[in-house]
Amino acid sequence: MNRFEGKCALVTGAAGGIGKTIVSQLRAEGAMVAVADREGTELDGDFCIPGDLTDKTYCDNLCQQARDKMGQLDILINNAGVITRGPITDATDDDLQLSLAVNVEAPFRLCRAAIPLMKKGSAIVNTASCWGVHPGPDHAVYCMTKAAIASLTQCMGRDHAHQGIRVNAVCPNEVDTPMLRSGFEMRGFNPETAIAELGKTVPLGRVANASDIASVVCFLASDDAGYLCGSLIEVNGGKPVT
Repeated sequence: MNRFEGKCALVTGAAGGIGKTIVSQLRAEGAMVAVADREGTELDGDFCIPGDLTDKTYCDNLCQQARDKMGQLDILINNAGVITRGPITDATDDDLQLSLAVNVEAPFRLCRAAIPLMKKGSAIVNTASCWGVHPGPDHAVYCMTKAAIASLTQCMGRDHAHQGIRVNAVCPNEVDTPMLRSGFEMRGFNPETAIAELGKTVPLGRVANASDIASVVCFLASDDAGYLCGSLIEVNGGKPVT
């Protein structure tokens, strides 16, 4: 299956667990992919554009750079994200600034830059979160930023549908990634044991893996989702936010 034959995509957070899987799936189905991440040494492929999403200039120029390298830009995947755990009383100014910069301002800037470069039939997929749609406890800053990107997705989905540019978001719950594992380690838990226990709380019987999320992202980026616009797709294994 080559759903993305002749398509050119830009993926942020491409060095992370979910990001690498998204890139792999896009390439496997025929896409040319430009990859962006702060961890430049972890990127592979012919179109690597490493940089820091907290840098406004980098964000503003990234989509144009990707199009210049590939010749066109049909798909933008705003996958990069950070998580701040704890109630608002534990959050520092630095926590707030970083979370807003990466989770909200970077996607805003990238979407603003990408849309004028895109033609009819293009797609943008943002990574929101179930926690942005149904806020959970002790993640005040994270929930706030993911709610912002969910709302932005819905607004852009309506505003740019007439141009034939679809904007949707994937909303994962817990996913077995280095980010989740580091959270368990910070709290003194063994990640393997903690993830196994967490899986017992999911109706499907396990925590999501990177492929579970990447498959939905690629669906939303493809013509298979041609009538989805401004949608927030929750990928949660049947588990509500608690």
